[in-house]
Amino acid sequence: MKKHKVRVYPSKKHLPREKQLAWKMAEVCADKVPVEKDVEAMIINRVIDNASVAIASVNRHAPATARVQALAHPRKGGATVFGMPNNQRFHAEWAAWANGTAVRELDFHDTYLAADYSHPGDNIPPILAVAQQTGQTGKNLVRGLAAGYELQVDLVTGICLHEHKIDHIAHLGPSAAGGIGAMLKLPTDTIYQSIQQALHTTVSTRQSRKGEISSWKAFAPSHAGKLAIEAVDRCMRGEGAPSPIYEGEDSVIAWILDGPTADYTVPLPGAGEPKRAILETYTKEHSAEYQSQALIDLAFRMGEKIDDFDKIKEVVIHTSHHTHYVIGTGANDPQKMDPKASRETLDHSIMYIFAVALQDGAWHHVKSYAPKRAARPDTVRLWHKIRTTEDPKWTERYHSRDPKVKAFGARIEIIFKDGTQLEDEMAVANAHPYGARPFEREHYINKFMTLTDGIITKNEADRFIETAERLPKLKADELGDLNVQVPAAKVKRIADKKGIF
Repeated sequence: MKKHKVRVYPSKKHLPREKQLAWKMAEVCADKVPVEKDVEAMIINRVIDNASVAIASVNRHAPATARVQALAHPRKGGATVFGMPNNQRFHAEWAAWANGTAVRELDFHDTYLAADYSHPGDNIPPILAVAQQTGQTGKNLVRGLAAGYELQVDLVTGICLHEHKIDHIAHLGPSAAGGIGAMLKLPTDTIYQSIQQALHTTVSTRQSRKGEISSWKAFAPSHAGKLAIEAVDRCMRGEGAPSPIYEGEDSVIAWILDGPTADYTVPLPGAGEPKRAILETYTKEHSAEYQSQALIDLAFRMGEKIDDFDKIKEVVIHTSHHTHYVIGTGANDPQKMDPKASRETLDHSIMYIFAVALQDGAWHHVKSYAPKRAARPDTVRLWHKIRTTEDPKWTERYHSRDPKVKAFGARIEIIFKDGTQLEDEMAVANAHPYGARPFEREHYINKFMTLTDGIITKNEADRFIETAERLPKLKADELGDLNVQVPAAKVKRIADKKGIF
């Protein structure tokens, strides 16, 4: 990996495009280095993972809304939409919108955390939709997905958005555009302009993940993917973009991030170096914010040792800066303690999550968030006894570049009314690559079968898995089969309210 220094330059000092971050990212995408076998295998895992969580959420309101909007944009030879028959096709940008929203809705797919944080699997819907509409082979799709994951991970490693309250989709627009460019084997200049346009149009604030979190949290990544597709389309037609988008005097860095004195370092593969970043990412076993994964597993373990939860006086979670300030009491969000809060808010409240996981010894993507479950009096009492605090040790481990040191866990003290204490800690979730039971292909398939049970037929489940496992060898006319069809009677249509489309 090469480390690229990124800083702001005044307009009077010309910065050649070859020295700009967006150009270097485009060079990575244009590099025709083969995708290695273990990367191919992980891409297949994530395609399966995305499909499982998308179908599990297919009838929730946000995905249903996105889908009905997509259905208003049919296109012969276009892309497929989760839940719909494979022979029904739609404009790629709208298919990406519907599929991306379905994937993101349950907060249940893959993650990467470093200087910033992200869900790299959000790259799959837009790149796949373009692949289907443009007649790509499975091999080309794999090439594009490897590039999209690479840019996503490298940007998240080097540039922090959240400290400036900018949503992480500002890294997704460029990575999706780059991945599409890599798949289509576009010239470096076209990819360069596409990356810049995609960044310029996908900067938004983190209010979407603060306070009363709405359904926009699910729509935001698919919006970035949709804009990335449109950016690539314009640039393929010869249009340009604001340049340099990262280093310019009035750029994103200069006025939205660290400012004119900014100094970032972004790692990128060198020429001929394989794109392996997807192997640094990890999926979720539980449907909740990633920082809660290890704490849910830890709650299961600690809960077995408690016979009466009303005997608890206080629970203190010693954890990283991010966990404390984003999903903990350090966020100072009263909504995180509200039994009437939305599911989107509850899955960003480690206090709620830990209380339910401790009591139930299990976690379910629907039942654990049900309003009746959240309002249970004994849970509310326990929930309000939980607080978080930042521990520098966990913050340091969170930001470590050593994968064997990097951790997203916590040390938990449960203090009982009689003065006794129960203490335990866990660094990474069981499903993490360095956890007690790392996710392998069998776990991804089991997750798919579990989440889609009762929604799709067994034959359809088997058909999709068989197709996904052949991904690198799929012909252009087979990419449409990377869709999961739901019986029409089980697909919800939003008919209660009308929109423009």
